[in-house]
Amino acid sequence: MTAPAAETIASHGDMVLVRPVNGKGIGSVILAPDSPQLIGGVRIEPMAVWPDDRGYFLEVQRIGQGLAGHFPVESSQISCALNYPGAIKAFHYHLHQTDCWTPAMGMLQVALADLRQGSATFGLRNTLYVGALRPWRVLIPPGVAHGYKVIGRDPSMLIYMTDRFYNPSDEGRLPYNDPGVHYDWELQHK
Repeated sequence: MTAPAAETIASHGDMVLVRPVNGKGIGSVILAPDSPQLIGGVRIEPMAVWPDDRGYFLEVQRIGQGLAGHFPVESSQISCALNYPGAIKAFHYHLHQTDCWTPAMGMLQVALADLRQGSATFGLRNTLYVGALRPWRVLIPPGVAHGYKVIGRDPSMLIYMTDRFYNPSDEGRLPYNDPGVHYDWELQHK
């Protein structure tokens, strides 16, 4: 499949989202919350998990603190997605909404792609392996396409907080196999 020339896919005010033109790959694998390869505006925060012989406890969010600390109380929403092994949910993006993801069960291969024309990280892709084995929260700003694949044999649960109520007109979609993002969802066999 040949990648198309860069094209505008959405815009609002000063933000113009453009389909990047990438070769097939997964971009930079992010191994630390302060990685210099992280897409601009994306932030990561490790979560504390308290396991015991009954299971585990984790704090999803503290209102007014952490990555989502600036989210307005009156319009924030908390949602949850249960996903079966091998499922891919990708890609979507927002013009206004910021997401804060908390993987609460299982493991996810998270794929991010910067669609923001003029961004210092435009076109870059990041891959994060998060969940039970790497308990990180991930803040995803507007204009960054995001999606994930459930890896391993178990279902995953993603709890996510948004800084505004769900609005279908704010959400754009690209197919998981978009030729511009050109993300490689296959096992990497390194």
